Amino acid sequence: MKVLLINGSPHKDGCTFTSLSEVAGALQDNGIETEIFWIGSQAVQGCTACFRCKSARGGGCIFQDRLYLELVKRIQTADGIIIGSPVYYAGPAGSLCAILDRIFFSAAQYLLHKPGACVVNCRRGGASAAFDRLNKYFTILQMPVVASQYWNSTHGCNPAEVKRDLEGLQTMRTLGKNMAHMLKSTAQAGLPLPSSEPLVATNFIS
Repeated sequence: MKVLLINGSPHKDGCTFTSLSEVAGALQDNGIETEIFWIGSQAVQGCTACFRCKSARGGGCIFQDRLYLELVKRIQTADGIIIGSPVYYAGPAGSLCAILDRIFFSAAQYLLHKPGACVVNCRRGGASAAFDRLNKYFTILQMPVVASQYWNSTHGCNPAEVKRDLEGLQTMRTLGKNMAHMLKSTAQAGLPLPSSEPLVATNFIS
């Protein structure tokens, strides 16, 4: 089993990476393979609501850039997803949301029912708002959200400060253990995934 951890910070080895690494360590200690994927520091194309990915032609997002293709490929082979982000103005990084908007809309079939979780890092405030924003990606695709002992946040302006946030790091380790437990329990149960009804899309303007 494998968990993909997405580093949505423009800093490859910064605070978000430090938090995700703590989660990854707990996963590995419990026999789960991990990969931390960095989205990079370049500008990221956002969704333009062209609906090409939902047309008869399909084929995923109309923008077939390298980041999109590499991330979708890794999601396909992952059993669980953990998304990490710094907190900017009480929200996740814009570049992260730009690629997540496209992937969760155009490649939903690769995420459906997979356990998910997110972690955020901030200096002082805004962590819970950013945490809430990221969790909404999971709950629209029937992805079980893995919990920890507190909201999944760490605090610090640099990796050294994050490592001093002992409660935050413990929260990361608990998250890793709980993700491993859910993956193993699901695999051991061997139950089929729940069936889905045909989508009913209500238009509130009539």
